[in-house]
Amino acid sequence: MTKKRVLIIDDEYEIRSLLGNYLERMRGYEPSLARNLDEGLALAKNNRFDHILCDYYLNPNGNGHRGDGQTAVDFLRRAKATGINANIIVMSGKAEVDMAVEVTKMGAVDYLAKPITFAQLEFALKRAEERQKLYEENVQLKQQVEEKYSFSNIIARSPQMERIFGVVDKVKDYKTTVLVTGESGTGKELVSRALHFNSIRKHAPFVAVNCGGIPENLLESELFGHVKGAFTDAVRSKRGLFEEAQGGTLFLDEIGELPLSLQVKLLRVLQEHEIRPVGDTRTIKVDVRIVAATARDLGELVRQGKFREDLYYRINVLTIVIPPLRERKEDIRLLIDHFIKKYNKVIEPRKVKGVSPDAMQVLMSYKWPGNVRELENVIERALVLTEHETIQLEDLPFNLHSTKMPEVDESGVEPEPETLSIKKNGKEMEKRLISIALSKTNGNKTQAAQLLEISLPALLYKIKEYGLNP
Repeated sequence: MTKKRVLIIDDEYEIRSLLGNYLERMRGYEPSLARNLDEGLALAKNNRFDHILCDYYLNPNGNGHRGDGQTAVDFLRRAKATGINANIIVMSGKAEVDMAVEVTKMGAVDYLAKPITFAQLEFALKRAEERQKLYEENVQLKQQVEEKYSFSNIIARSPQMERIFGVVDKVKDYKTTVLVTGESGTGKELVSRALHFNSIRKHAPFVAVNCGGIPENLLESELFGHVKGAFTDAVRSKRGLFEEAQGGTLFLDEIGELPLSLQVKLLRVLQEHEIRPVGDTRTIKVDVRIVAATARDLGELVRQGKFREDLYYRINVLTIVIPPLRERKEDIRLLIDHFIKKYNKVIEPRKVKGVSPDAMQVLMSYKWPGNVRELENVIERALVLTEHETIQLEDLPFNLHSTKMPEVDESGVEPEPETLSIKKNGKEMEKRLISIALSKTNGNKTQAAQLLEISLPALLYKIKEYGLNP
């Protein structure tokens, strides 16, 4: 195990020796000693230390006589200027609050009053290490989030999506309200997150709320917060999502579902940049960028009187229209490869390498009414069912490549189906074929799977999906 290196800077020999002995008794620590500030700085510049214990008062001669010596504040200032990266803990024989506040502002991670015991030192070091670990994890998480929502990680190469990336890049740093529209499953939230995480607001919160997923009587409190006693269940004050998103972005998904009563209040926020919590008399200034999304035609909702015209024009400053997947075929193969790699890591021990030519032809020809979300679900399902290194036609849902068999009446005319939905008719056709196969084999699933030309696991999955009882 690599030992953590600790530098002790103290002008009193007894203190240096005592702390050094403490560290040697602790497993995993290696002490180094310095008598004064200059000696400590020289060691810290030329060596990497995990922790630095520095006395507040330091005599340049290192003989324990205070005089007009330097202090830990001088060390902290010079350490910062020279780029020394270590957890600096200040020690002092005077337990003064002002002194502790002073060194903490300068960058010290802790303050210990002398005399220091073995237990106090061990606790201080462990606490500093835990704080450092949390900081590094937070930095790593932010990097992962920024990488995930960077343009390069949105899986697309079609000209339509390239144009969208160009628009996002131009407007990302402005506070302009953005409206993202497109069919369900096209990736409206993903584009909205990319807009935030590539902007100057990326280090502030991105807060998402589905306007249609929260009951109307609770949505106002969720957005604007409330004070204690504002209503029956308000046992304590609560910050709203606007305050949570302070300095960042508030993503209002399905804004077409926002009740008319709240549309008025949202319009006021956009105009005045302030909110009023439920039950409060005061207003709170907010600096929040609004990105709204909808799969509905807001213009039509305005004509129907279900959406305020003034709010529509206020949020429709800049519109980004995400095209459906069927209009950007270039992206389908990329997305398929991406989802195969993604679910290969999740579904063990599956290691699917690709898609067979006939299955790929079906995937490329399908209209994808559910867009990218539907494609992801299909690929995940196929990886669960397939017994091959490549996804086969039999691993795909039947509705992707089949329609319901028509029934012919006595006159020989095919009757028109109740619905023209390929998805619904395809499922009925699949269910009917499975029932026929099971009937012909007297419920023998292995033989039925052979008749249907699908794998046994695929048949078992479909039996369960359709609720069939062979």
